[in-house]
Amino acid sequence: MKASFQILDGNEAAASVAYRLNEVIAIYPITPSSPMGEWADQWRQEGKKNIFGTIPTVVEMQSEGGAAGALHGALQAGALGTTFTASQGLLLMIPNMFKIAGELTPCVIHIAARTIATHALSIFGDHSDVMAARMTGFALLSSDSVQEAGDFALIAQAASLESRIPFLHFFDGFRTSHELNKINVLEDDDLRALIDEKMVRQHRDRGLTPDRPVLRGTAQNPDVFFQAREAINPFYLACPTIVQNAMNRLALRTGRAYHLFDYFGNPDADRVLVLMGSSAGAAEEAVEYLNGHGENVGVIKVRLFRPFATDAFLAALPKNARVIAVLDRTKEPGAVGEPMYSEIVTALAEANRTTQDGRSSPRVVGGRYGLSSKEFTPAMVKGVFDELKKETPKNHFTIGIHDDVTHTSLAYDSGFSTESPRTVRALFYGLGSDGTVGANKNSIKIIGENTPNHAQGYFVYDSKKAGSVTVSHLRFGPDPISSTYLISHASFIGCHQFQFLERMDVLAAAEQGATFLLNAPFGAEGVWDHLPRKVQAQIIEKKIHFFVIDGYKVARETGMASRINTIMQVGFFALSGVLPHAEAIAAIKGAIQKTYGKRGDAVVQKNFAAVDASVAHLQEVRVPAQVTSAFDILAPVSAEAPGFVRNVLGAMIAGNGDDLPVSALPPDGTFPTGTAKWEKRNIALQIPVWDEELCIQCGKCVLVCPHAVIRSKVYDSSVLSDAPPGFKSAKPRWREFESLRYTLQVAPEDCTGCTLCVEVCPAKSKSEVKHKAINMEAQAPLREAEASNWDFFLSIPGFDRGRLSHSHVKDVQLLEPLFEFSGACAGCGETPYIKVLTQLFGDRLLIANATGCSSIYGGNLPTTPYTQIVHGRGPAWSNSLFEDNSEFGLGMRLAVDKQADYARELLPFHAADLGEAVVADVLGARQSTEAEIAAQRERVALIKRKLAGLDSREAHDLLAVADALVRKTIWIVGGD
Repeated sequence: MKASFQILDGNEAAASVAYRLNEVIAIYPITPSSPMGEWADQWRQEGKKNIFGTIPTVVEMQSEGGAAGALHGALQAGALGTTFTASQGLLLMIPNMFKIAGELTPCVIHIAARTIATHALSIFGDHSDVMAARMTGFALLSSDSVQEAGDFALIAQAASLESRIPFLHFFDGFRTSHELNKINVLEDDDLRALIDEKMVRQHRDRGLTPDRPVLRGTAQNPDVFFQAREAINPFYLACPTIVQNAMNRLALRTGRAYHLFDYFGNPDADRVLVLMGSSAGAAEEAVEYLNGHGENVGVIKVRLFRPFATDAFLAALPKNARVIAVLDRTKEPGAVGEPMYSEIVTALAEANRTTQDGRSSPRVVGGRYGLSSKEFTPAMVKGVFDELKKETPKNHFTIGIHDDVTHTSLAYDSGFSTESPRTVRALFYGLGSDGTVGANKNSIKIIGENTPNHAQGYFVYDSKKAGSVTVSHLRFGPDPISSTYLISHASFIGCHQFQFLERMDVLAAAEQGATFLLNAPFGAEGVWDHLPRKVQAQIIEKKIHFFVIDGYKVARETGMASRINTIMQVGFFALSGVLPHAEAIAAIKGAIQKTYGKRGDAVVQKNFAAVDASVAHLQEVRVPAQVTSAFDILAPVSAEAPGFVRNVLGAMIAGNGDDLPVSALPPDGTFPTGTAKWEKRNIALQIPVWDEELCIQCGKCVLVCPHAVIRSKVYDSSVLSDAPPGFKSAKPRWREFESLRYTLQVAPEDCTGCTLCVEVCPAKSKSEVKHKAINMEAQAPLREAEASNWDFFLSIPGFDRGRLSHSHVKDVQLLEPLFEFSGACAGCGETPYIKVLTQLFGDRLLIANATGCSSIYGGNLPTTPYTQIVHGRGPAWSNSLFEDNSEFGLGMRLAVDKQADYARELLPFHAADLGEAVVADVLGARQSTEAEIAAQRERVALIKRKLAGLDSREAHDLLAVADALVRKTIWIVGGD
């Protein structure tokens, strides 16, 4: 049959099949599986029908547990149902999954496999979630690629209907779920060919109905539960054969042959890797290269992990295998070995397999890799195979990290590469929400759909929100692309934000003779002197072809505001030569029409104008023969930062977190606060500038600023004697503070340029149109002077909180915020509220934070915005889940209250030692104002000093809970 090729990611490939095969789809979003539910909802809105000729019902629930409950109910009533989830979302479904499997109910849950939150939240991919669900009774079917995500969604559904075993169909979160690739899509006829209508009818017939009433889900006693549990055995024994038969039917339809265990490599290999998921692509590349250079190795790709088919595994294993390394993409603390390792060791032990010449079964060693989407490359595969050459290879090893604590890690040559020279590799550095990722997704589709080339797109996101760095990895060429790892040798690099050059080594991956396209506010004649020394040296040494374009200028001139995505996309096609110029322009305009057509012709025409203007503004830079720059790439954080911030967090900021050893990281996930101030992102093209003569000092700009980069202080005029030149001040517009000075100051390197301060400012000039008391101006010329002003501003002592009203915006602006420079989106509407919360209660605040936006901009690494006052007090923050936010906060409240009660119970016993009057004052203290709380804090400090000199159990107990005698505020922060 004729192949139908499209550019899809793994989420869309799986969702397309799932939508067309089901009737009830219960969804709840969780990264990185959310797009599957979003696609299903969109298709329902568009009236798209499934293969049964009806539009599925898509319902969004209020939690993952709710989605699983709705799915369970739909299945019990005889509907074909599905859902999509990942990570903790999957764990919340586990109670229903036990029921669904125990009742032998066919269905498929599609998983973008993601790390389970342990010592920290991670939105990235590994197999810890699906492995946590392996006891539920669901079959576990793994897809390695975007193509397989669609194919296996169908295989899982067909096999589930026939076997009555429910399936978890999973693929690696972000690596496969978000990777764009050119695949052969399954048509409706392909789906109908594999789905047996008789099995569908049997499922419907088993549905609960009052027309044929039955009882299902009884409460059973010890006399029969055990026997009933064993009664399911025949279904699980039959399941692997049913899955293989479904794979065989798909092969007859499409020519794509799959097996429960697929072997790749030399038939008589003596060293074999066993793994599952997207890592198979990197492993195959390495195996092919190594065997071509005299090695004798192979890899087994596990498709069906549960039920585990021992005979099928043994059939796939080469007869001469001497040693096997089983790689698990999860960690099971305290276990003898990880899940797949344990399964294979057991399978070989039970089979008691011997080789042809009578030797004993192969040695099996286990290893861990790739947790939280940690890179897994052919170089690491080679490192494992090198270890297997040893007489006694290390067991329970790790690969891809440096473990200097328990010394599990293997060494490997990170420079080893297997990439084909026929594949073009391009890297693009962009700013979150600047359109870079969207443009590159269009580029991949243009290349894949308008040329015979294969194409792959993978996108690395900082876990901060908009305004963070995004790196797009694009590959295309004549050969199929299975390189499931990041590009380390690029022939094209696009840097869409000039300021990145000061902070990041964007040319590190550039190969000799690569092309470099830079979005710069300087022309070809002037840009060289604005480059750091390291960048100049790399361009010269690597003989890089250097081009510049002022993307923001083109955007402004064509009415695109600050959207440079289309402009930079044109530059890529103009320089890469992947398509003839006229074809490339036509294809880009076609993608624009498809992407923006619904927004109206005016938007489309603006993009068309930007396309036409872009090539004319593209300039090649004549590269000098030597380095001339007077400055270099800045350190990721100031030398004045604490050691942990410099050495650990600074390495993360610089993009070198992969190189940190195990010993550098806290084992329980506890990190210091007050670190965001050391990370100067410099992402704003324009920053606010204060007009002190026009300002009415209302405090609205301070209130609304989402990142706490605008602050004000009232202070004694004597401090101005040390002020930098250009530091502004004005007479305070408070009657009681008239003898002092007032300053409104901006942190130029922390501002995101959102303009909310200008929007909210009510003070307008009567003589100059659009001029206000605060106005946006270009950041670059102001940065150095304003950074000096900011440092001086911070050195000014804070104002007495007791003299300020906490109920007036005008006064609140003078309170120190303990939430600063977060990674939230520019113009975020949530963070100003959190900032005010910390201004009012920050030094006695505990925060129970749900998972979501607020946990990412509030508790993200490498830096966190919650900070402390000069005395070291500040918000204490923790995150549990999304669903248990209120209960989590309640637990904090109960604990704090109980500790305070316990302290009050103990105090009278120490009255003689502590002083009767002091104890009475502490027990009777009012704590409703700043002054009263400060007084109580002083009394408690006195008590603690006295308790430190007492040596009794009761004194030690009281000392441990004495701080609870000072009033605490518990705040529950929602996820979004």
